[in-house]
Amino acid sequence: MAKLDPIVSEFASTQDAEAYDAWFRAEVEASLSDLSPGIPHDQVMAELHAIIAAKA
Repeated sequence: MAKLDPIVSEFASTQDAEAYDAWFRAEVEASLSDLSPGIPHDQVMAELHAIIAAKA
């Protein structure tokens, strides 16, 4: 297991980097395959503003 330089990579080893890459690619593929309707930007922003206002 090769160790990676922290300046070059955020992962401790090539095995960690490859595992993350495989996980990330699977997440992207699942998202692209999801046929459920998206949430409009304005709705998301309104919900977030309500959450922020409630915490203030």
